[in-house]
Amino acid sequence: QVQLVESGGGLVQTGGSLRLSCAASGLIFRINVMGWYRQAPGKQRELVATITRSGGSTNYLDSVKGRFTIARDNTKNTVSLQMNSLKPEDTAVYYCNAKDGFSPRSEYWGQGTQVTVSS
Repeated sequence: QVQLVESGGGLVQTGGSLRLSCAASGLIFRINVMGWYRQAPGKQRELVATITRSGGSTNYLDSVKGRFTIARDNTKNTVSLQMNSLKPEDTAVYYCNAKDGFSPRSEYWGQGTQVTVSS
């Protein structure tokens, strides 16, 4: 099993920045793609950003392109999400996600961290 623990959420004003971190532990060798999802009240969970195992390829939700940056440090087993120019519509619970490279249907989730952007 893999455990994911997020940190770094909080309250920020429009235009501000936050950095989310996710630390992985357990069977680290099983982790392949990692990413961040978010879920706002009354809405479905949506993919925000992903990064491959090597860190060589990233993918972003259109609405966060140019504002958010995902990064990965395999020496520390962490993935981060730098969020700049935050908007009220970015308000959501953000979840760290890791895909299991040995079992494509398996994935792991963190407990979530709240990000609130005030207008």
